Amino acid sequence: QVLFAESGGGLVQPGGSLRLSCAASVIGFSSLPMAWYRQAPGKQRELVADIASGGGTNYVDSVKGRFTISRDNAKKTVYLQMANLKPEDTAVYYCNKYRVPTTAIASWGQGTQVTVSS
Repeated sequence: QVLFAESGGGLVQPGGSLRLSCAASVIGFSSLPMAWYRQAPGKQRELVADIASGGGTNYVDSVKGRFTISRDNAKKTVYLQMANLKPEDTAVYYCNKYRVPTTAIASWGQGTQVTVSS
């Protein structure tokens, strides 16, 4: 059972932009706090940004001012608009319910690969 399906990744040059989408197939989506996470090669998965059911947002310091998380409850979709991308943003990006610690999440989707390289 796939709960979250991520899309929109790709290869982009430094300074470029991408928009990730996450289609959710969960009941009660509009009341769920949601988040984007990422996992770079050889590193642990980390929380990138989260959005509350009411729309309040938080970001990890490394992406503040460059990434924007948003949601469309009617479409059960979460977005991550990424701008001014840097090589260190290269990772597989996942969406899921917001939960800390991240290790408490048992089930993940396939994710979408983002590669920032010239």
